[in-house]
Amino acid sequence: MKTLYIAMSFCLTLGTGILLSGTLTKGQDENYPIGQILTEKGEMLIWLHDETPNHKDHFIKLAQENYWDSLSFNRVIKDFVVQGGCPDTPEGFSDSPYLIEPEFNDNLKHIYGAVGAGRDDNPDKLSAGCQFYIVHDKEGIPRLDGNYTIFGQVIKGLDVLEAVATVPTDSLDAPENIITLDVNMLYLTKEQLAKLGYQVDQ
Repeated sequence: MKTLYIAMSFCLTLGTGILLSGTLTKGQDENYPIGQILTEKGEMLIWLHDETPNHKDHFIKLAQENYWDSLSFNRVIKDFVVQGGCPDTPEGFSDSPYLIEPEFNDNLKHIYGAVGAGRDDNPDKLSAGCQFYIVHDKEGIPRLDGNYTIFGQVIKGLDVLEAVATVPTDSLDAPENIITLDVNMLYLTKEQLAKLGYQVDQ
């Protein structure tokens, strides 16, 4: 196992220094699996946490199957979250390819740029396999910790998160103009990650 130290690019925005760490496994071709979300506003890159292996594996599976590429960010609430992946309705959750047992971790919080799994109000707090959100609140959303699984973190494209989170929306928090998703997997080397602010300690 290697340790990855993450100097997040939003530290200056928050006015504080935030350092995250975690043990990581390698992905395809001895590289690290990184989620890529392409929108008309630009590109976001997502680190997927080893501490939430089932959510990580499901995200990779759906990205590789191009599951999200006909869908959109359909719920946008400035200073809260941007959310997409399947319709934000009971019908949308029932159409999820599967439900996932929660993987709560005290070290994974709802900080700015955190990526979490959406769900309905089911008592077991099962995540919808298709639904994900990205935290836009720069102060974080601690009331959601331990209730929704955080499985990733934006490592590039916080400016894109800002652009998505500030689009005009209707009374149901849906963007007035559709923000389509193109979700893929990239496999980056240690050197490529270092350029994004990651340093892998062997």
